[in-house]
Amino acid sequence: MGSTMEPPGGAYLHLGAVTSPVGTVRVLQLAFGCTTFSLVAHRGGFSGVQGTFCMAAWGFCFSLSVLVVACEFTRLHSCLRLSWGNFTAAFAMLATLLCATAAVIYPLYFTRWQCPPAPAGCAARDFRLAASVFAGLVFLAYATEVALTRARPGQVASYMATVSGLLKIVQAFVACIIFGALVHDSRYTRYMATQWCVAVYSLCFLATVAVVALSVMGHTGGLGCPFDRLVVVYTFLAVLLYLSAAVIWPVFCFDPKYGEPSRPPECPRGSCPWDSQLVVAIFTYVNLLLYVADLAYSQRIRFVPTL
Repeated sequence: MGSTMEPPGGAYLHLGAVTSPVGTVRVLQLAFGCTTFSLVAHRGGFSGVQGTFCMAAWGFCFSLSVLVVACEFTRLHSCLRLSWGNFTAAFAMLATLLCATAAVIYPLYFTRWQCPPAPAGCAARDFRLAASVFAGLVFLAYATEVALTRARPGQVASYMATVSGLLKIVQAFVACIIFGALVHDSRYTRYMATQWCVAVYSLCFLATVAVVALSVMGHTGGLGCPFDRLVVVYTFLAVLLYLSAAVIWPVFCFDPKYGEPSRPPECPRGSCPWDSQLVVAIFTYVNLLLYVADLAYSQRIRFVPTL
């Protein structure tokens, strides 16, 4: 009597999930990520907001990477109600940004060539140096996945794998940096003009997150009009809005009539409103350039929402 337990669609386990180039890179992400936060947690040590952010970033990326590899290896991703190609592309880009930030912050705040005082001693320094090296390797592993899975010209791909889709993740990440600077005593409530800028940042951030969420959930086909056309229109409006903020914010923060053209000498380091205003101004221009690049690319793409 023949066996009835053979899977109708082939093997249950997908070995290509760990043996293909992308699969190998994901395995390296797990290895480097686990090594990094293990070194920090064991002897390297961390403290304050900066250390907590680094550990949270590494832990978040490691956890989702485990989920991605497990779903790919067992083929369970076909049971999930989301666009798997969009999800993995968006996560890889987000993880690249988070790990890049952590790879800069941890050595900057915690790694020194000199040995810290007892009881940490030189062992803690060595662990921190090793953690800094592996933090860089984690970033390179995620960046490699983005490079391997990015849509090439003429290739049929999900939206988040295109340059426009990847830029959406970067735009949202930069907006989070702007929000962090805004809440850090930026004094944006002094003028209606600077409050308008905050409204611009918030509106564009929410719209960008909505685009990413719709793509990841696979709901782009039920909007009543072509999704790519909506993206182009929204990106064009975002360029105009960010252009207004790029003009208004520096005027009302650094013009002598409304603010301080240069950093006040009595302003304390780490809690100076002028520093926060400068960070907001810089990343406003960064996001403006990102939206302009997004607008240029989004007019040329054709994507498949079901991938």
